[in-house]
Amino acid sequence: QVQLVESGGGLVQPGGSLRLSCAASGFTFSSYGMSWYRQAPGKERELVASITRTGGFTNYANSVKGRFTISRDNAQNTVYLQMNSLKPEDTAVYYCKAVVFEVVYWGQGTQVTVSS
Repeated sequence: QVQLVESGGGLVQPGGSLRLSCAASGFTFSSYGMSWYRQAPGKERELVASITRTGGFTNYANSVKGRFTISRDNAQNTVYLQMNSLKPEDTAVYYCKAVVFEVVYWGQGTQVTVSS
């Protein structure tokens, strides 16, 4: 079965960096685009970044452009989100998402807290 397991979240000061990882299994990872979403308390889940199956095209929310970078390693079945220059408003639970045969799969999420 499809599994997505995020890791790498934590508490970081404003201006700091974190690298999130999402380990995928149960499907042919290299055949599917992947994306990261986040959900802050009291807010709807929003798209942060997405990447095509080969990594040749990426897309970002305006709020993170120039600060976050999505990448993937198809040999390791893992997608990453490098987050730099973090701001308090980046505080949220970050989720990895895959759509496989039109079924949406989410990971369990990893908490990112940006605070001094």
